[in-house]
Amino acid sequence: MITPAAQPDARLIQFLLTHGLMTADTPAVWTPLAGGVSSDIWRVNLPDGTLCVKCALPKLKVARDWWAPISRNAYEWAWINFSAQHLPEAVPKPLAHDPDIGAFAMSFFETEKFPVWKSQLIAGAVNSNTAREVAEILGVLHAASAQDQSIAEAFQTDDIFYPIRLEPYLIATAEIHRDLAPALEALTEQTLNTHKALVHGDVSPKNILVGPTSPVLLDAECAWFGDPAFDLAFCLNHLLLKCLPQPTHSHKLLDCFKIFVSTYRTHINWESADDLESRAAKLLPALFLGRVDGKSPVEYITKEEQKDLIRQVARPLITKPVDRLELVAHAWHDVLVDYKKLNINRFPDDQIQSSKTMQSRKLDPEAR
Repeated sequence: MITPAAQPDARLIQFLLTHGLMTADTPAVWTPLAGGVSSDIWRVNLPDGTLCVKCALPKLKVARDWWAPISRNAYEWAWINFSAQHLPEAVPKPLAHDPDIGAFAMSFFETEKFPVWKSQLIAGAVNSNTAREVAEILGVLHAASAQDQSIAEAFQTDDIFYPIRLEPYLIATAEIHRDLAPALEALTEQTLNTHKALVHGDVSPKNILVGPTSPVLLDAECAWFGDPAFDLAFCLNHLLLKCLPQPTHSHKLLDCFKIFVSTYRTHINWESADDLESRAAKLLPALFLGRVDGKSPVEYITKEEQKDLIRQVARPLITKPVDRLELVAHAWHDVLVDYKKLNINRFPDDQIQSSKTMQSRKLDPEAR
């Protein structure tokens, strides 16, 4: 028996019936969840608990045309199962899967106990321990998969990762910045041809819940055996971007950036840590630019002057790449300092630290 807050697709109801998660007589309240652009996500309240159902969409809910195969849902399901073997507290509990309709069911997390990391950061609640814990999870999962040939064979998803990640973030940005096209296309090719570990593909604060014992990673529909540097750069990108809506906490966000890098590096045992960081340092400016000029711009940066700050930092670093992530953070910090000077009445004087102080710091998790 359905008590709809909204009416789900009949196939999703049948999916739960088929897998014994409810019966035809079970009272169920289906509530659509907001926030995702690539899937329909439902909260399903049942008499004995609450679960979450996720169903992939062939066309993503963004302004520009963005299509992706629904088979990505099966790889997300596989990523959750792999991760649950190594860090069960860091992922939802997998319950059931139907590859034909591109849907699976998993445990549901109440936001009162598991707030979204993005919401915390946007509100100015910047906790370096969360950054460290997310970096630990990422490092552990990358290391666990890097030596596993069965995982490499199971996640041969270049044909999914390219249209979901590389084309909308790098190639679409190259269409706007034609002078950067050769560099962005070469970066795309290098990334697509690097296969070293199981990549989540969307390690964004909007997909991370801050749980009482561990962060929880969601939305691994871009799962791909590829370049782990992409995950590292993708998450660090968001720590830089959040400095604009939260300028008075930019120094904390940049501290989180350093802590994230140094923590993650301790887990790199499948290749040279410097080599991986070098690839991440090349990807980061491209992803930075892609979040204002690609297919999926962040919604909280709307002022053209702020978009120009990102372009001011990203473009030179794309044409002349650096090999250390701290150099990208330093370049962004310096621009923020100048931006503060132009808006001196808007930000307290002690909130954005001097460029000289920032430049002297090392990537030390205790240096904050």
